[in-house]
Amino acid sequence: MRKIDIPSKLTLAWLREKYQNHELAPEEVIEEVIERAKKDEEMNIWITVPKLEHIQPYLDRLAELDMNAAPLWGIPFAIKDNIDLADVPTTAGCEEFSYTPTEHASVVKRLIEAGAIPVGKTNLDQFATGLVGTRSPYGEAHNSLRPELISGGSSSGSAVSVARGQAVFSLGTDTAGSGRVPAALNNLVGLKPSLGAWPTKGVVPACASLDCVTVFSHNLEDAYRVDAVARGLDSEDPWSRELPIPQGKLPKKICLPEGPLTFYGPFAEQYEKAWNETVEKVKKLNIPVETIDYNFFSEAAAILYDGPFVAERWADLGGFINDHPGVTFPVTEKVLRSGAQPKYDAASVFNAMHKLQEFKRRASILLKDAVLVTPTAGGTWTRDEVRNDPIKTNRDMGLYTNHCNLLDLCAVAVQAGEADTNLPFGITLFALANDEGLIAGAAEAFVNKNQSKAKQETTLVAVCGLHMRGFPLEKQMLEFGATFVREAKTAESYQFIKLATEPTKPGLIKKKSGGKAIEIEVWEMPLASFGAFAALIPAPLGIGKIELQDGSEVPGFICEGYAAEDAEDISDAGSWRKVPLNI
Repeated sequence: MRKIDIPSKLTLAWLREKYQNHELAPEEVIEEVIERAKKDEEMNIWITVPKLEHIQPYLDRLAELDMNAAPLWGIPFAIKDNIDLADVPTTAGCEEFSYTPTEHASVVKRLIEAGAIPVGKTNLDQFATGLVGTRSPYGEAHNSLRPELISGGSSSGSAVSVARGQAVFSLGTDTAGSGRVPAALNNLVGLKPSLGAWPTKGVVPACASLDCVTVFSHNLEDAYRVDAVARGLDSEDPWSRELPIPQGKLPKKICLPEGPLTFYGPFAEQYEKAWNETVEKVKKLNIPVETIDYNFFSEAAAILYDGPFVAERWADLGGFINDHPGVTFPVTEKVLRSGAQPKYDAASVFNAMHKLQEFKRRASILLKDAVLVTPTAGGTWTRDEVRNDPIKTNRDMGLYTNHCNLLDLCAVAVQAGEADTNLPFGITLFALANDEGLIAGAAEAFVNKNQSKAKQETTLVAVCGLHMRGFPLEKQMLEFGATFVREAKTAESYQFIKLATEPTKPGLIKKKSGGKAIEIEVWEMPLASFGAFAALIPAPLGIGKIELQDGSEVPGFICEGYAAEDAEDISDAGSWRKVPLNI
């Protein structure tokens, strides 16, 4: 009998802890995964269903690995069925196309070497052509929360397998948004690394020059742990390139598209409301926000399907479709055959490339040290609605995603709350290919901010010097989970001094009479972090109560009176920002 219950959401940290404490064995987890897959059979999640006979060799191999040296030891994962798993058919959602590879795709091999256990191959929009999850002869993958709604595609089964607790993480692919849209619709994180950061050797191409392998998980930590294993140059992959593991850091600004934005589908009003609420959440991060003209991103997105790039899909799959009449999913064949139109000649390709190059230049200027935030999707649809109008509904789902790979951007999709009951609302953060650390840092800040509001008690903290925005110790405020609240002034009862320290810093001393009003910043910090933060403050500084201009008091930086004897009085400046050479 199993010692503990296995939660419905599987995470890497939880499983690792249970394995290390010998409270749970990988065999028990796989047993539960198989049972869950059986219960959800009608949801059309899998093409190769989790079965012990093909999982057992990977379980047996764990005995040869040191758990502490194998970061994914015993962690079950799912694989989109356009990515090769040795000795298991790869169908790309088309049985007549299927073949059985003799070796793993590069990313799969790396994950298995790190101890991860592949449990099965997941359903997808056929040939990874679609963003809705309904274009499969293996059945329409159901949304994990509301089965009448679409799951999102093309990585439909991959997302739903994680959302339904049948994998800790899963591999998808992303050409136009297939690693992000299903994340948004199934309450997950979807990480799309920069082009080439993860090798695509062993992946059935959709548009080889734009394809990425992606990961779905329940949290950012798991996504980036997988990224650290999967990332890296593959000398046998012509599209691979060496890009470092992202180190999270905050951008200098966040770009938001100028409104109003377009929303669609039966929940358009709810999505618009959720986006407006999210914008306010973003503005409360301690990062400057700039509203931008989004039109050129939309123009770039249109090139993917309304321009000659669709011909790249035909170049890879046209021969198979012509040789196998009638076997392709009808709407998929219609989309692919559009790439064979005579208007998409060599000249049109070069015209599109030149246009894209201009868009890339503009993006590189706009997003220098910055992150773009948009809705991941502008709405969703019921499966019936998509079936009745498959082209338009699918086009709408790519409204905020299609530009990404064309402009050589990285992206991470995270959750931002609910648009309606069991209807998650997600946003995507974009950055330039060489700035993956910016989306990692900004996404973490956004997620932590919204989680902390619900889970943590906080305290206000007033700062007047190096901890203010734009100064060297701002990063310390962020490291302790603090967020900027507002600018304010003290009561007219403070002496402001410049301490002869290295670096120089200010001190606030309350006076019985003759003081000045001094500009400060008010931040909000988790109480759980406050004690450790205060312990770092060197004498003669400390934490005390600061009286504000409105008569209220907040905890903040004060200075012992003796320090004024050897310090410069800078009270007349009224602000550390106005003191020459203040750092």
